[in-house]
Amino acid sequence: MGEEAGDRMGAVMKAVVQERYGSPDTVLEVREVDKPVPADHEVLVRVRAASVHPDVWHLVTGRPYILRPMSGGLLRPKDPIPGTDFAGEVVAAGRDVSRLEVGDEVFGESFRELQWKNGGTFAEYVATPEETLARKPGGVSFEQAATVPTAGIIALNNLRGDRIQPGLSVLINGAAGGVGSIAVQLAKARGAQVTGVDRTEKLELLRTLGAGHVIDYTREDFTRNGERYDLILDVASTLSLAACKGSFTPTGIYVFIGHDHFGRGRGRVLGSLPPLLKLAALRRFVQHLPAPGTPLPSKRDSMEVLRELLASGKLTPVVDRAFSLSEVPQALRYLAEGCPLGRVVVRP
Repeated sequence: MGEEAGDRMGAVMKAVVQERYGSPDTVLEVREVDKPVPADHEVLVRVRAASVHPDVWHLVTGRPYILRPMSGGLLRPKDPIPGTDFAGEVVAAGRDVSRLEVGDEVFGESFRELQWKNGGTFAEYVATPEETLARKPGGVSFEQAATVPTAGIIALNNLRGDRIQPGLSVLINGAAGGVGSIAVQLAKARGAQVTGVDRTEKLELLRTLGAGHVIDYTREDFTRNGERYDLILDVASTLSLAACKGSFTPTGIYVFIGHDHFGRGRGRVLGSLPPLLKLAALRRFVQHLPAPGTPLPSKRDSMEVLRELLASGKLTPVVDRAFSLSEVPQALRYLAEGCPLGRVVVRP
């Protein structure tokens, strides 16, 4: 066990605080706040790096509006400190914690559920359930590990074992982004033949990640080249099932992620929810959509898979830039502008 809870009461830390939704430049500021005290089933982690990813942007801006009640508040988020993914060192542990110890280097998400909410990782310390964390492999930096959890879990959930097998042909649209870059490496690790689609300046990164073939969407429309794929993973969410109709093998499937392009993709109110619901409703009737009802693995199990991939070198996150807590608005702007060649992190 770590230091006594009473010793931590009243201690303060620096954190990014959000009291309303809006532009990151106007609603975020760094303050001194109370350091969290871990509950019985939680550990307190000194945050060494936290990921800047699209979900954070959506939760700070409150767009699309449908996310606001899902995050616990119509006018302001219930939890005021943004961030969900992080890596750091365990400095204290609740009395029911049995798997992790003080001094362990860990990475993961800061909450148990699959839901939209601020998770408190844009701060010097965060308290989080033990089961959401995995030990960080020694050869992986804090910055690299921090970028993996949310994007990695999305990639794992959409490239489950029943969809990816050795020799299958997989196309990933938006392959150089957070989810896409992990999906490329995951599909390759499982023996698939991977084609990555992205824009010109990101193609070399895709080759580095292991894509056997790359397509520049600004110059070529893959739906017209006559190639057929067993799986089309639409991370960028710029395609449609109808557009891909001629690009499937007889048993090929289409998987739509629902990326909203930082409010530019779809409406302010519902965002990508309507096409997601439409595809879900069609799953029982359309051949090229994945079958419904496949159970998802637990977060703990997913984190262990990601840890093993990192430890084996089959997954190598690429970090583009690191920002300080005071630079979080700039980091979110940099992300939303589509500039990064790799992932963006915050170092408290």
